[in-house]
Order: sequence, then C-alpha cells, then structure tokens
Amino acid sequence: MSQRLGILGGTFDPPHVGHLILGEYAADALQLDRLLFVPAADPPHKRDEIHTPIEHRLALLAAAMEDNPRFALSRVDVDRPGPHYSVDMIHLLRDQNPGAELFFIMGADSLVSFPSWNRPLELMRACTLAVMRRPGTSFSLDMHETVLPGLAERITIIDAPLIDISSTHVAERLARGLSIRYLVTDPVRAYIEEHHLFSG
Repeated sequence: MSQRLGILGGTFDPPHVGHLILGEYAADALQLDRLLFVPAADPPHKRDEIHTPIEHRLALLAAAMEDNPRFALSRVDVDRPGPHYSVDMIHLLRDQNPGAELFFIMGADSLVSFPSWNRPLELMRACTLAVMRRPGTSFSLDMHETVLPGLAERITIIDAPLIDISSTHVAERLARGLSIRYLVTDPVRAYIEEHHLFSG
C-alpha cells in the first residue's frame, strides 16, 4: 500500500496554531501517513516582503511540530536555488518519495488564483489538490474547467474549521509588544523571545 503524503507549504513567518490545527484536520481527512511542512525560501509572489531568515523559520517550525509524530519538516525548497514554484517542489518530493500518493494542501483563495500559477496543468496532474475553505472566499469545483479541464476531478475538499489567524497578525502583535499566547505554541513563543524576533 502506497504511502499517503501531504504537503503544506507557506512562509510560516511565524508558524501559528492555525497551521497546526489545519494540518491535523488534513492529516485525518486524507488519512495521511505524514504531513510535510515546506517553508518557502523564495516565494515568487512574496519577494517584496521582508521575511525572517530561513534558519529561524526552520527552527520555529521544528519547535511548533515537535510533539506530533505525523508532522515532518521538509527542506525541499530551502536546499535548492530559486525561484521556487510549487510544481517543481512536487516533482522533487515525488523523486524523494517514489510510489507515494501526494496531496498538495491549499486554501480556497489559492484555488481561486490557481490558473495564474506556474504550470498549473502539470501541477494538478502530479498530485491531488486538497482544498480547505477560507473565511470570506467562495469557490466551486468547476470554476476553472474551461481553462484547466479535468481540474475538478483532481480536487478533494477538506472539512476544517474556518480559522482566521495569520502570521501577519501574529507578527504585528509582536511588533507592538502585545501577547501572542495561544496564537502560537509555547515552544514557538519561547524561541521568538529568546532570539528577539519580530520586535518593533
């Protein structure tokens, strides 16, 4: 029986409890053997934004998931030159995990913009797109059928809570000297405090 491998990418700047809750729901809904958190080293759509150095984001993710045996950290985007497109990352993970069934986890907002991604047809044929609903985003499975025929058949919907927490919100509270207790795990909060990250 092939391994079921989930892929959850993002900047994780910083990782918060919403990432972990959605990851756990996805792991259950998709019956995953492992869920890989893949921090983006050079996201093409966010190049103009300032990010915490990747070494700190890797350490923060490791701290966030340390007590969940189904969660794993992947450096697949970190250890290769950019630009970093999801389709290339999926091909690399397929090479690293031969025979595995891959599930690319995305928010509904990402599905809405999916036709504008780099080589979307190639990406959807290489994995199953596991879509999570997002607050304020409406979509339908067949919304892109005219430009990407067969896409609806490559999508599975994950029933998960609508969690309206963002890394931007966490970072803004830190910059203002406000508490982030319960927004991140205690190990993540301890690491942020120890290394004076996101200070105003």
